[in-house]
Amino acid sequence: MKTNFKLSKTNFHKHIFLRILCLVIFMFSVNNLSADRFSFKADKMSGSKALGKEITILIGNAEVRSDSLLLRADRIEIQGKDNQFILCTGNVWGHEEDKNILFITDKLHYDRKLKIARLEGNSSLEDRANEVVARGRFLEYDDKSEVAVLQISVRLFKDEMVCRSEYAIYRRNEKLLDLSGFPVVFKKNDEFRADKIRVDLDTDDVTMEGTVSGTIMN
Repeated sequence: MKTNFKLSKTNFHKHIFLRILCLVIFMFSVNNLSADRFSFKADKMSGSKALGKEITILIGNAEVRSDSLLLRADRIEIQGKDNQFILCTGNVWGHEEDKNILFITDKLHYDRKLKIARLEGNSSLEDRANEVVARGRFLEYDDKSEVAVLQISVRLFKDEMVCRSEYAIYRRNEKLLDLSGFPVVFKKNDEFRADKIRVDLDTDDVTMEGTVSGTIMN
């Protein structure tokens, strides 16, 4: 007995559509995996995957990699849907490998979705590409805009120049530093003080506003 099977035009179109849909979903999944790399390791791990209470706790030589950002600390907590929030405490060290930026701090909060890092305690940011080192008690770095905000006992070092203030904004792309809160800039043997100071870190030019004073050694 011979049986003939023939797809109708409608079924044929459905069959083609499903194959295309599966291919698109597969490609989308592969692209997402390659674009958002996330991994972790530690001496000890515990956690919960309860809906709305997702948390992973890493203790001892803890390490997390999120795309090009590598974080290490004594203790790391990973929270939220899709591991969005990362909290690092104790001997915190971080490296943004694509931009060659190094972080050292007592405590670090990182939002993987917004790509914003908040550092608390004795904190430093070393922008090795631009040869800039910035320190403060609170530091927030926005990786998308490449802007760092520093507060409390701010210090910034570049070549022979030292900048001090209580508040500063470092715009990495423009290589500009805005200082306020008793700002002072030491440039070799010269000293500049004002209400507000802007430093062009590319040319080392200093622009001052408000009550201005300074000492220039010839």
